[in-house]
Amino acid sequence: MPELPEVETVRRGLAPALVGATIERVELRRHDLRFPFPERFAARLQDRRVLDLRRRAKYLLADLDDGHSLIMHLGMSGSFRIDEATPGAFHHKRDKNAAHDHVVLHLDHARRVVYNDPRRFGYMLLIATHAIDEDKLFRGLGVEPLSDALDAAFLARVFGGRAAPAKALLLDQRLIAGLGNIYVCEALHRAHISPLRAAGSLVLASGRPTAALARLPRSIKEVLTDALKAGGSSLRDHRQIDGSLGYFQHSFRVYDREGAACPTPDCKGTIARVVQSGRSTFYCPACQR
Repeated sequence: MPELPEVETVRRGLAPALVGATIERVELRRHDLRFPFPERFAARLQDRRVLDLRRRAKYLLADLDDGHSLIMHLGMSGSFRIDEATPGAFHHKRDKNAAHDHVVLHLDHARRVVYNDPRRFGYMLLIATHAIDEDKLFRGLGVEPLSDALDAAFLARVFGGRAAPAKALLLDQRLIAGLGNIYVCEALHRAHISPLRAAGSLVLASGRPTAALARLPRSIKEVLTDALKAGGSSLRDHRQIDGSLGYFQHSFRVYDREGAACPTPDCKGTIARVVQSGRSTFYCPACQR
């Protein structure tokens, strides 16, 4: 599933075409994605102007001029592309099977935004903008990992007294919204923290963070920032809006590198793989403690 850098990359690619544009017509090529579309979905979007395009966790939110927001989730394989409205002319070529083009937003500046989703795990909803924070999808979400709210003091509060592995808590969307398996593995390696370590052991008896935990917020933000600069990671389905691949996967230190030498200077360790809660975890047992 796309993680924060992939979703933010999509947002940045879509924003120039969507923000300020009016949706002249909506073409639905099926009645549902992961869930059925909301009642009168196409009619409610018609003639609406897009005021802003935001991201919250792994969701895209297009704020509309009628006080509602179009909520979009990419699921496992969803992607967007921007086409010229003229038949046969493409603003951005994409190597995608058109049979999986399920939603087309026809905009007023002779472009189309096309949503393609082979597995159909993505979905689109309409929610009143003022009510988003209280909606069941959003009200339980944790802090944004790139925000100032994620700091060592916050981690000390949520890790304190917890026996669960540090990795499990970092993946808990109720605590931190938008982190996924890849970037948690990478951030823990940069901070030299074992993903198997009990979260509570990273907090002192005084409630203050240990030195290792104090490193973690910066490591999280650095790995996300580096991934954004690279356009995210393309392992299976992720593509940027222009159809190009993200290339952060070429910079992975530990993820999917089982058996490789640890890249930490002077470390003689080898990257290992273990399974936690059904997910592969990659780390260096020598320098991550």
